Amino acid sequence: MQITLSSQAKPLYQYPLYWAECFGTAPYLPVSRAEMERLGWDSCDIIIVTGDAYVDHPSFGMAIVGRLLEAQGFRVGIIDQPDWHSAEPFKVLGKPNLFFGITAGNMDSMINRYTAERKIRSDDAYSPDDIGGRRPDRCSLVYAQRCREAYKDVPILIGGIEASLRRIAHYDYWQDKVRRSLLSDAKADMLLYGNAERAIVDIAHRLSQGEPIGEITDVRGTAFFIKDIPEDWQVMDSTNVDKPGRLEKRHSPYEMIDQSSCDDNKQNTPKSVEISFSTKLERLQHKLQQRMKTVIRLPSFTAVSRDPVLYAHASRVLHLETNPGNARPLVQNQGGRKIWFNPPPIPLSTEEMDYVFGFDYARLPHPVYAGVRIPAYEMIRFSVNIMRGCFGGCTFCSITEHEGRIVQNRSEDSIIREIEAIRDKVPGFTGVISDLGGPTANMYRIACHSKTIEAACRRPSCVYPGICENLDTDHSALISLYRRARGLDGVKKVLISSGLRYDLAVESPAYVEELVTHHVGGYLKIAPEHTEQGPLSKMMKPGMGSYDRFKTLFEKYSKRAGKKQYLIPYFIAAHPGTTDEDMVNLALWLKANGFRADQVQNFYPSPMATATAMYHSGKNPLKRVQRDSEKVFTAKGEKQRRLHKAFLRYHDPNNWPLLRDTLKAMGREDLIGNSKQQLVPAYQPSTSTDYRSPRKKNSYAGKHGKKPQPKQGHILTQHTGLPPQKPN
Repeated sequence: MQITLSSQAKPLYQYPLYWAECFGTAPYLPVSRAEMERLGWDSCDIIIVTGDAYVDHPSFGMAIVGRLLEAQGFRVGIIDQPDWHSAEPFKVLGKPNLFFGITAGNMDSMINRYTAERKIRSDDAYSPDDIGGRRPDRCSLVYAQRCREAYKDVPILIGGIEASLRRIAHYDYWQDKVRRSLLSDAKADMLLYGNAERAIVDIAHRLSQGEPIGEITDVRGTAFFIKDIPEDWQVMDSTNVDKPGRLEKRHSPYEMIDQSSCDDNKQNTPKSVEISFSTKLERLQHKLQQRMKTVIRLPSFTAVSRDPVLYAHASRVLHLETNPGNARPLVQNQGGRKIWFNPPPIPLSTEEMDYVFGFDYARLPHPVYAGVRIPAYEMIRFSVNIMRGCFGGCTFCSITEHEGRIVQNRSEDSIIREIEAIRDKVPGFTGVISDLGGPTANMYRIACHSKTIEAACRRPSCVYPGICENLDTDHSALISLYRRARGLDGVKKVLISSGLRYDLAVESPAYVEELVTHHVGGYLKIAPEHTEQGPLSKMMKPGMGSYDRFKTLFEKYSKRAGKKQYLIPYFIAAHPGTTDEDMVNLALWLKANGFRADQVQNFYPSPMATATAMYHSGKNPLKRVQRDSEKVFTAKGEKQRRLHKAFLRYHDPNNWPLLRDTLKAMGREDLIGNSKQQLVPAYQPSTSTDYRSPRKKNSYAGKHGKKPQPKQGHILTQHTGLPPQKPN
């Protein structure tokens, strides 16, 4: 087997169209044989099986991939939320000519189905009428097995966020054990990770030309089984935590290079002589080429499942190999079989992003769902995705693992065209765009000053522990976009609902002023996540100094605009690195600042996240992992996690007995009492009905002889005297 990888990418729109392009564009991708017949199709070339209800909108993965493949000339059908108890529903569109493409949907199916406390959810925002249970646990695995039963000889490709986060041996929170790669469990032919437009287009065309799936080994962002490592590849053995393979230090393209080492004919050249910038770049490029023929051998599934320290080590190696500019392939033994993981895909250019988002999406659920509510669609139908990717690197977040840390942007014109399409085509539009955003609201067109430095960088975050000096934090492109969007005819308001990276925002006060003056609907959500350095260092989040700076600007510009607007900060309980003392300090900060949480979130160990490796192993993979390296405390078990959550809801009388006992055990009786400086009262209300939502003044209704009021829906409130409002 030969594996040859390229650092260049063919633009998505330059492939010759498949012959079936003569059938044209479907109003919706067909979900039934009757629809196929109306389109004149006798078969589908590709069938996408998805765990979400089919919504023909670019916020839904099945729609983007389906429309992209259609634009390449292929006939694409959709099987959405099939009954998985037999193979028959997977035959509804017949046998695909090229392959089945399987995705669990926009969320990992286990996270979609279970709460952070492993309780079954009754709802599912991606299903009709918000009803849960329309997809199986480990959705991609089950669908792949049923597709194999339906048609044994059809290639099966699995992708989407569930496949991305489960591509290697990974800790599974719900079973509390390490599971094999999803590729291995699902017995699929290939796994596509990340945003897979490049991979799936290339593979589809090669399969259509008769190339066997087993011979397609050079596509980035893919994983597949191999028998042996090719002989022309060097192997860096990183299977032992005590003797790890050498992890190369970061090379600066501006480093001083010994001229004599570059030219053997110049024997008398002094070592201190500087060389030209172009030669330094050539040397760097040579090093990158050497890396491209080196594969890293990870500890095997058996090893990481038995040894949490090795698991943490494997997690660190994986996350160091995520930059498409310098990542090396990985190989991992899984029960006697080897899985090869090619480096991540080359990010899409702005032109390619415009191409992908510019298809003639119906922007509606498939007509089969006429009159049925799909909450996830209702949430995004008036929103626009302006970019993808995130360089924040928060350890608890899955965005970077899936979409990558290089931000990919759409052009301003493309975004404006989509807003106009919403205005002109989407039923119920009242003139309000609910969001212009993405994984982060304000990373649009923010990137490294130098493409060369970006390609060489191995930092997990561009903004932690501080903003990288090479990061261009100019927000002018975003300000221009906001102004143009809100100036469109028929657009009354443009709100920003995506999470805001406030440590970036404070670098551009002009942006904060623009945002606060025109794009906040009373409340703005931001996520400090914690106040204490211990957990923040494990999250790779900035300290509260950045929050305070942003709050000052927010209040200044709100006052200047003559608006009463409020920040809604979000916090996580029980994150790795969080002690009981940290939660006490966070609760005291909340009380001192007048915040009371109605709903709070405990840390959720999602597959493959760095914080999940901390949770499972008790080690910190942000640093080199060794047997005696830093230990990370994590709140585990129902009681400990409940305690940390209770500190965030210090105002709820139901939590007071637990908090009193804990504070006494910690020697902090000084925080028990009725003064403003104390955390919980010394008294206990006679009944739980004495508790009243913190959205209301005079929180304890029983004390004032009033009937208890129902809780409001949003997460964190500040006592403002305003009537309850839902944040944007």
